[in-house]
Amino acid sequence: MVRRTMKILVVAWITVAVMGLLASPATAGKKDDTLNVAWEKELESLDAYYNTAREGVILGRHIFDNLLYRDPDTWEYKPLLAKSFKWVDNLTIEMELRKGIKFHNGEKFDADDVVYTLNFVSNPDNKVLNQRNVNWIKNAEKLGPYKVRIHLKKPFPAAIEYVAGPLPIYPNEYYAKVGPKGFGVKPIGTGPYKVVEVLPGKAITMVRNDDYFDGSPKGKPSIGKIRQRTIREVTTKVAELMTGGLDWIWLVPKDQAEKLAKMPNLKVVAAETMRVGFLYFNSVADTPFKKLKVRQAVAHAIDRQTIVKTLVGGESRVIHSVCYPSQFGCTDEGVVKYEYNPEKAKKLLAEAGYPNGFEFDFHAYRERPYAEAVVGYLHAVGLKPKFHYLKYAAMREKWQGNKVPVAFWTWGSYSINDISAITGYWFKFSIDDFAKDQQVRDWLEEGDTSIDPEGRRTAYRKALSRISEQCYSLPMFSWVTNNAFSKELDFKPYPDEIPRYFLSKWK
Repeated sequence: MVRRTMKILVVAWITVAVMGLLASPATAGKKDDTLNVAWEKELESLDAYYNTAREGVILGRHIFDNLLYRDPDTWEYKPLLAKSFKWVDNLTIEMELRKGIKFHNGEKFDADDVVYTLNFVSNPDNKVLNQRNVNWIKNAEKLGPYKVRIHLKKPFPAAIEYVAGPLPIYPNEYYAKVGPKGFGVKPIGTGPYKVVEVLPGKAITMVRNDDYFDGSPKGKPSIGKIRQRTIREVTTKVAELMTGGLDWIWLVPKDQAEKLAKMPNLKVVAAETMRVGFLYFNSVADTPFKKLKVRQAVAHAIDRQTIVKTLVGGESRVIHSVCYPSQFGCTDEGVVKYEYNPEKAKKLLAEAGYPNGFEFDFHAYRERPYAEAVVGYLHAVGLKPKFHYLKYAAMREKWQGNKVPVAFWTWGSYSINDISAITGYWFKFSIDDFAKDQQVRDWLEEGDTSIDPEGRRTAYRKALSRISEQCYSLPMFSWVTNNAFSKELDFKPYPDEIPRYFLSKWK
């Protein structure tokens, strides 16, 4: 009764908020030239190398710059802190750097900053959180005040994509002084925005870098101030957006996004992202999922298209390979496409020795309704999944401890537009690989290291084909992020799931 009463009060409050919005347009952000945004996650550190959260990636693209920039519209690589780059050989990238750039604290940018940053993060002793982003770097070498070389441990043609993505450049003098801990609360970059206030767990304020250098492919930022707030309750975020306390939110549940889309002063974009969802079977543990026919039965039991249409919505689509279609090397050519066929699923279970199904643990950590839909389809063919909905860290610990027979995962590839960032991780004998197929691993390694683009594509095609034939994983669909924002804001979402506020402006 108490819960029902509270729900009525919340609905009533939101209704009042909506009526207020209709009477008075939400233009506070535009009036003050302050973009008010919110997300649910608290960042433990603003050091991009010591957090793995998507929100940290977003902040990093505004505070820091990379040597190169990947154009979000064309996917083309453009010079950023570097003014030019070239491959010297299969193991060496040479870069000429821009002159006249300064960090937010006035420190001059030059080759020393590049060499220091890349050598620091690639040193395993410094324990950056995502080693895969940096462990291909042997070292960086200074050739002159504005000229460097990056030496690779082995051929890695995707290096340029990583340089343009998760490798921001830090000020060597300041970072050496404050270290990761100090940098995590007072970050300094060369980017279009600079941090002026951090209230841990509550808010981060950035102001426009009016000295941002000419010629940057990011362009000169338009909006004067960005204030990010951590708001854990979705209903609170939605209510504040409707009443003008916020100008932009994302990860809005589909049902609420549909309601927001009807508001006259708001816009909602259900944008497809590079994040994909997939089931991953533990094929090596002594469980029924060690049998191929069991894995295939699960694949045929799930109506992915209906989940996409009724639950995910927006620009989502069913995928058949464990990768995002735009990523280099991703293809569904030669890949088994498991159609929804519950009768075939039941037949396969019977042939595998389980005509009456069996009990098993099924784990998920994100978008519970999607996982519950999967559980429903599995029950319909006679399987008996015991559903466990955990936080990401808890599920991953269980998975890596070989205690999970099947799990529903999502992976955003850290916005890296190369198959090595997803398939190359999950199927190359990493701690998360429970297919442990040596042939798949070898093909992926060939693709990751070949300097011939067509050779890379061929190797990846073979790996993806075998993964599907053996049904080590069932790719589900591309993820959609519901962005909701004021119609006074000119904002465009991109598939790499990085909101670029520095490209936004007020109308």
